[in-house]
Amino acid sequence: MELSLFEIWESMSLLSRLVAISLLGMGVASFAVIIERTWVLRRTDRESMEFASKSRSQFADGDIAGVLELARRFTRNPLARLTAIGVQTFQANEHKDGGPSAAAELTRRELARKLELYSAEGRRGMGMLASIGSTAPFIGLFGTVIGIIVAFQGIASAGGGGIAAVSAGIAEALIVTAVGLIVAITSVLFFNYLSGRFDRLDMQMQHAAGELIDYLEGAHGHGGRDR
Repeated sequence: MELSLFEIWESMSLLSRLVAISLLGMGVASFAVIIERTWVLRRTDRESMEFASKSRSQFADGDIAGVLELARRFTRNPLARLTAIGVQTFQANEHKDGGPSAAAELTRRELARKLELYSAEGRRGMGMLASIGSTAPFIGLFGTVIGIIVAFQGIASAGGGGIAAVSAGIAEALIVTAVGLIVAITSVLFFNYLSGRFDRLDMQMQHAAGELIDYLEGAHGHGGRDR
């Protein structure tokens, strides 16, 4: 006897349907996070390359005001925001006690705090992806248990163990398990992929922050005279 997905759905108990709907909802949420974070990473890479290309010559010419103006055009890009915060923090403290060296240290601390904040912003939704990847198999297993119970109920009501009595319950159990595994495997794979991309982005941001501090400290406040 062949059973279609519609027939299996019709034969499911209410609890089994809730499990299946939960898994489908988790799959949709996982897919949404994957698409949104991948788009954010691509946009960040594109804008960072553009900002770095345009600001490199301005830094070389000592045009700090131009760098700040350029950074304002990339309000969502973490590299541009980090650069603007670093320059502004240094300029606000370079003429205070301690001079450029103290200003560079204050800038370093401020950039470290901002790096943590931007890293958390970039990884928004990753916790949900990890949770879905870890819990979906167990929810699928719960659906399997329900399907087996339904199969045994079919045997009891039919008074025998024929395939017709248990086919719906077994199919229900296997399909729910398969959905849970598909959701979990997809979530874990993309979680690892996106985590690697964000780790590389964090390293690039830390490197950029270090280069910015070296430039500001080496310039000894040259940027402040450009204002």
